[in-house]
Amino acid sequence: MVTLRKITAENLWQIVALEVGQEQRHFVADNTRSILEAYAAISGGGTALPLGVYAGETPVGFVMLSYGCKDWPDAPAIAHNNYCIWRLMIDRRYQGRGYGKAALAETLRYVRTLPFGAAQCCWLSYEPENITAENLYRSFGFRETGEWDENEKIVALPL
Repeated sequence: MVTLRKITAENLWQIVALEVGQEQRHFVADNTRSILEAYAAISGGGTALPLGVYAGETPVGFVMLSYGCKDWPDAPAIAHNNYCIWRLMIDRRYQGRGYGKAALAETLRYVRTLPFGAAQCCWLSYEPENITAENLYRSFGFRETGEWDENEKIVALPL
């Protein structure tokens, strides 16, 4: 069973130590950078929620959510008053075991509770070369919006 847990002083360094394989590093920022970006977003009046992905008591990944775009002046249109899965990663040692799919399912379950406010959709972006991510997101019903976030394709799932 996969659960999501807030990043605290007790688990921070375990989450920071998680990493993807060398061949995936250009697809996702490391967790240290992600947590720093969450702090900066919150400090700027935005909403960000970094979470550890756990299989039982073992940290296996990281997910980060955001809502709206108060701190992002050049945000894509879809960012306004919608949820974003800003980051999702599973540590290289735990890939291929279904944790990515389970983490995405649990993340969407949480987002559907609308913890930060009403929204029409949940969106995310990924590099078009990341076929594994594309297949995962499509399997959950995410569809292309036609928008891009720099060099990343934006897909959305109606809530």
